[in-house]
Amino acid sequence: MTTVLPPAAEIPAAESPYQSYVYAYPHKTAYRPLLPRPALREVWADEPQHALSLYLHIPFCEVRCGFCNLFTRIGSPEGLTTAYLDALDRQAAAVREALAEDARFALAAFGGGTPTYLTAGELERLCDIAEQRMGADLRAVPLSVEASPETATADRLRVLAERGTTRLSLGVQSFLDEEARSAVRPQKRAAVEAALGRIREAGFPVLNIDLIYGIDGQTEASWLRSLDAALAWEPEELYLYPLYVRPLTGLARRATEESPAGWDDQRLRLYRAGRDHLLAHGYQQVSMRMFRRTGSPEAAGTEHSSEYSCQTDGMVGLGCGARSYTAALHYSFDYAVSATDVRTIIDDYVATADFTRAEWGRPLAPEESRRRHLIQSLLQADGLDLADYRNRFGTEAAEDFAADLAGPALRGRLLVSQDRLRLSPEGLAHSDAIGPALFSDAVRADMASYRPR
Repeated sequence: MTTVLPPAAEIPAAESPYQSYVYAYPHKTAYRPLLPRPALREVWADEPQHALSLYLHIPFCEVRCGFCNLFTRIGSPEGLTTAYLDALDRQAAAVREALAEDARFALAAFGGGTPTYLTAGELERLCDIAEQRMGADLRAVPLSVEASPETATADRLRVLAERGTTRLSLGVQSFLDEEARSAVRPQKRAAVEAALGRIREAGFPVLNIDLIYGIDGQTEASWLRSLDAALAWEPEELYLYPLYVRPLTGLARRATEESPAGWDDQRLRLYRAGRDHLLAHGYQQVSMRMFRRTGSPEAAGTEHSSEYSCQTDGMVGLGCGARSYTAALHYSFDYAVSATDVRTIIDDYVATADFTRAEWGRPLAPEESRRRHLIQSLLQADGLDLADYRNRFGTEAAEDFAADLAGPALRGRLLVSQDRLRLSPEGLAHSDAIGPALFSDAVRADMASYRPR
């Protein structure tokens, strides 16, 4: 039997469903310099290492979109990508030495930035670092790679296909040229369609297309036209992202004519239209953003993809924008958005000789580990498995987080059954408000004190 917690008697009128995209907890803005810097060998000593995730970060793009606040640099001076891969190789050697001899990777990903900014030869070297330095068998585990239309060239795609890439994710955002211009993303639909043709020809088992809703001037009709253009390629996955205007981005420097409340209404309306359109076309909703075509390779499961759980298993991140996760510590390098600070961090990374210690991060107390598990699980359509939580932590989620689960962000949006906590369809629509509402006071305070740069 499933029940719905009753709605709150009063929810503040100023509440917005778009507070923050929670793709990891705690957020990098809650990280601080680690003093003293712990040795990686000690950080990983007591960690389970049979189903690790490997993430390699490439911090370069050919252009910077107006909405982007990712850690990325536009272009690269002569020799910088080679120097960056040299540093990545040094870091990989140090990290692999810190891991157990029998450490095993359950999946891998190349992200950025834009990994396909690298040349075909440089992509070969990137794969060599993952395989020869880290010991990841890229042809035996799921490998996901991000690409942009302009950099998805035949020679690069050929390398990625030959090296075992199972999922190619293309950042499209909109198939309509006028909407792409409005989002400060200089691309033409013809280039997008050509790139998709090359990707399908390369034969990747899973194609993902990223789209954005809430662009200035976008209507429900234009949003559905963009969705239909994507559906024509029968992608195995689609990610639908609400547009955010974040500090230090191109769009943040533009004035907006719409009130925040009007924009919230627009984004919610477009989200619901997009969700319903995909559900009607045979897609399953995995989270607020992710939709997977019924019967696709990932939907059916693969030999390895079910081994890794983002809530509990470790991640090894390589590159100056990558994070690494253990049960007791999340760590990375310094973080910035502004072009000047990003360049400085990349230059410092390239000049680093000793990668044997963690630099920036956040230790996780047991309560924060439980909270992370709650957030990462609850924001998925499948929700939180109560028995799994109990077996892992020895406590009851409903007791550990009684006050959080009864808070106004979740009331009327939480489905409670004997074995699971799940968000209702309307709860999933409000994931970007529910996630931040579940942050601990300590994490929230450190994020608030972070100075964007």
